[in-house]
Amino acid sequence: MTAQLIDGNAVARTIRAEVAERTAALKARGVTPGLAVILVGEDPASQVYVGKKVEACQQAGMHSVLERYEATMTEADLLERVRALNADPAIHGILVQLPLPKHIDADKVIETIAAEKDVDGFHVASAGALMTGLPGFWSCTPYGCIKLLESTGVPIKGKHAVVIGRSNNVGKPMALMLLAKNATVTVCHSATADLAHHVRQADIVVAAVGRRNTVTADMVKPGAIVIDVGMNRNDEGKLCGDVDFATVKEVAGWITPVPGGVGPMTVTMLLVNTVESAERVAAA
Repeated sequence: MTAQLIDGNAVARTIRAEVAERTAALKARGVTPGLAVILVGEDPASQVYVGKKVEACQQAGMHSVLERYEATMTEADLLERVRALNADPAIHGILVQLPLPKHIDADKVIETIAAEKDVDGFHVASAGALMTGLPGFWSCTPYGCIKLLESTGVPIKGKHAVVIGRSNNVGKPMALMLLAKNATVTVCHSATADLAHHVRQADIVVAAVGRRNTVTADMVKPGAIVIDVGMNRNDEGKLCGDVDFATVKEVAGWITPVPGGVGPMTVTMLLVNTVESAERVAAA
């Protein structure tokens, strides 16, 4: 068998069109969804990411603000700026681009963002809401993975999912979201003993390690859905994921490519969270 591709670009386009409609409806009521993005320093990758986020907001008809600061910005000044945005009624979502300079405590910054404006889904209150079923914001990349899974039409409920992650902001929220969808979840690390054994039991495999060829064809159950969150470079310098795509696609039932799979969904779900935040304000 050859796996069906899960086209992240196509799914993202559909969701962004829905976001644009929701944004237009809010603007007709006098509310324009607003996102503020803060970039501290000149990390090249971060500059690309924030540019894509601001552009996506504009395309959806949202109000976007990009604030750039020197890497020498103090932690106190950054926290003060976040608090000011918390109080700004024109801003419904705040995103501080990571990584931050080493002298700034990223956790402290994230927890300073008002939970109701934490559209990146990193605040401890967002994680708590996810666990208890209360309204909150799901972390963008795992949220995008869930949407890709749903796009296959294969029910998540009752399936056995294996999430291979690190102690980062993908693996743990992904596991919680799958649990919320009533899947059975096994969480592994790249160093988990007999990793292949665990992965072979899975109907759904989510690889979020950051190491290419972590998942190979002999590890995958025939017909499984494989979601590749990894972003690496191969020996030729081309983008690749954590999954050995060429061989795994001959075993899996569904698979995301890299690029063109999970990547487009991260910014898309940021837009979803931002418009939802504005909708909550409009409904209050």
